[in-house]
Amino acid sequence: MKSDGMKIDVLPVVMAGGSGTRLWPLSRLGYPKQFLALSGTTSLFQQAVQRMQALPDATLQTRAPCIVGNEQHRFLLLDQLREIKCEPSVVLLEPSARNTAPAVTLAALQAGADGGDPVLVITPADQTVTDADAFVAALRRAVQRAADGGIVILGITPTRPETGYGYIQAGATPADADAAAAVARFVEKPDAATAARYLAEGGYFWNGGIFVLRASTWLQALQAFRPDILDATRAAWSASKVDQQFLRPDGAAFAAVPSESVDYAVLERCPGSAVPLQMVPLDAGWNDLGAWDAVWQVAARDANGNASVGDALLHDSRNTLVHATSRLVSVIGLDDVIVVETPDAVLVTRRDRSQEVKQIVGRLERDGRSEHSWHRKVHRPWGWYDSIDAGGRFQVKRIMVKPGGTLSLQMHHHRAEHWIVVRGTAEVTCGEKKLLLTENQSTYIPLGETHRLANPGKVALEIIEVQSGSYLGEDDIVRFEDTYGRTSGG
Repeated sequence: MKSDGMKIDVLPVVMAGGSGTRLWPLSRLGYPKQFLALSGTTSLFQQAVQRMQALPDATLQTRAPCIVGNEQHRFLLLDQLREIKCEPSVVLLEPSARNTAPAVTLAALQAGADGGDPVLVITPADQTVTDADAFVAALRRAVQRAADGGIVILGITPTRPETGYGYIQAGATPADADAAAAVARFVEKPDAATAARYLAEGGYFWNGGIFVLRASTWLQALQAFRPDILDATRAAWSASKVDQQFLRPDGAAFAAVPSESVDYAVLERCPGSAVPLQMVPLDAGWNDLGAWDAVWQVAARDANGNASVGDALLHDSRNTLVHATSRLVSVIGLDDVIVVETPDAVLVTRRDRSQEVKQIVGRLERDGRSEHSWHRKVHRPWGWYDSIDAGGRFQVKRIMVKPGGTLSLQMHHHRAEHWIVVRGTAEVTCGEKKLLLTENQSTYIPLGETHRLANPGKVALEIIEVQSGSYLGEDDIVRFEDTYGRTSGG
């Protein structure tokens, strides 16, 4: 509990495991929206971490953040944390997707592992705010109340009759901006007429998924409402293994955890129960960028209401968003439309139907196509590769290896490779031979030969790789040794 004269122990918990399918084709399973710079120059994940770093004041002692993510994005998480010079207290890797309640439970169990009981500030990694000072001020008020027990949720002051969010109904709207309100109930996403009524009546707030409570408070509430989730998650966490910077719960045990959201497992059960739940209003230009229409709403727009990113030309168009990533995109006579271009996919939709993008993603997945999961440019812990051309029995990739980066020692059963260095220095292992190549030099890797590519230099290494053979899939890799502990993949 809070002690007079002592700073409150605070642990920010950033939930970074979402998939962001409604922002396809820019957001994909392999590189979802929280890692994209959709508002500003840093990613949404980086912005969430930086907002948490601003929390400490004269009364709060804030630990390095706890990051909860998934296996697939582990190196992406570390790279983006390094870019903003943040060293996390722990990176918890969910072995499988079990929704937010088990994820928060992992964080609460880990937070108490040293015998402490910090106040957890739980925030998603895929949101944006325009008034960072107001956001931090609201969180500090929430921390002060949560330190004495109970759960405090932030209620977003609505600015429009939004049908894409769930709502919180306050027991009484706080007259004082610094006050907290009791929570009367949670309301599911309403239809347009109901949302308009909520806005007109007042007393309703958007549920942004940001809440504050002590680690012990969460565990006690979960024990009261969903002991099955607590017991199963504790079993997985108790069998965790430390792997480099990561903490990995047991995969088989975690797969047995019931999949449930924080809201359904605990928060929506609190009103009328013995678990105190309060709400602190938040008016800070919040947006969860859940669909392309939300991206348009927060973007800088011209006199005609148009917003654009990249090489875009608009003529006689209004209230339209064009997001170009690899080429010139021109639109004429389009009103209230979204156009998103990537090297391998283009989306065109009315703004008011942008939530339906998930239907396209579902169809891609059912049809066994890769565009719902991967971009043409695929990020790896050592750098990235871009599949720039492909045809019968050949594929061409542009590969970048970071300074000090190294690919696995591997071989292929079905393809040979030609490597041409276009920038930097390459250290090449080919069978028993090891050689250094510089700009304009090349080498050949025969089919079935053990090989490795590394960058011993201080600048990025770029090569062109030409593959030829009967099968060119990424699963044709026999890996013998890997710096990053991978057993499959590129």
